[in-house]
Amino acid sequence: MKQSYRANGKLLISGEYAVLDGALALAVPCKQGQKIEVSTEKTFKEQIHWRSYLEDGSLWYEDVFSLLNFEPLNQNNPVSKTLETLLKQARKLNTNFLVNGNQDIRVQTYLEFPRLWGFGSSSTLISCIAQWAKVNPFELLHTGFGGSGYDVACATAAGPILYQKTSPSKPYIEEIAFRPSFIEELGCVYLNQKKSSKEAIAAYNKIAQSESLISKVSSLSKAIAEAEELDEFESLLLEHEKLLAGHLNVPTIQESLFDDFSKDSGQIKSLGAWGGDFILVTQIQKNIPYFESKGYETILKLSDLIPTS
Repeated sequence: MKQSYRANGKLLISGEYAVLDGALALAVPCKQGQKIEVSTEKTFKEQIHWRSYLEDGSLWYEDVFSLLNFEPLNQNNPVSKTLETLLKQARKLNTNFLVNGNQDIRVQTYLEFPRLWGFGSSSTLISCIAQWAKVNPFELLHTGFGGSGYDVACATAAGPILYQKTSPSKPYIEEIAFRPSFIEELGCVYLNQKKSSKEAIAAYNKIAQSESLISKVSSLSKAIAEAEELDEFESLLLEHEKLLAGHLNVPTIQESLFDDFSKDSGQIKSLGAWGGDFILVTQIQKNIPYFESKGYETILKLSDLIPTS
């Protein structure tokens, strides 16, 4: 018997960092995500054989787990230890999860985007395991890892969402029609490096929480989602960047990497943890040569990433 589960990737348009403290955020699911296939055979081995494949079809991870306690064969592999934690937490949330012995389980996961893109290899996995175990994905996230949960919300969202961490197990999620008339002018440029979400969260948590920041970011997220004109959208992105830069006490991505980018050429905004993964760029078509000349050749149109109903 084979079962299949799938989850969308994600991009955080606004609300990065502050979403951890309850600010409203604008996020979009991506067409590219991750799927898992689970097959079961009657046997006395009582093991889980896990294989994970990249978007090009190549095998990048493999291990075997005990069905009894989810301990991996390879105790020194951090990926195996992460999976062990997730599986154990899933069983805590659903005590009937994989409790039947005399079976051999084979799990295969398939990423639909490059691992280094930051589209949510972890959040899509959490969502798929939650679907498989029939547990609340937000509870699985918070008992096993932590984080705001916006990425887990995107995993099963049909389209763009406004997200707010109102409670660990039941956040506020509103699906919205974010597809502005200028969406073809919006592009995502990969910065050729992965940013660790865990490290970014840890660094942010060392900064004192600001109710003023949460309120301002929430207002900006809503305004960005509702902007009807490109120039208004760009002004809101700039305001958001300056606000976060002041709170984090770091320069904006435009100041640190693209200080020669003309303000008349559009606006640049970080997506998610600052300094890595993707940035959002307006007026993208005319700016493609600029980014390619600097070695940033992975440039995607936002309209091509968001699912359409």
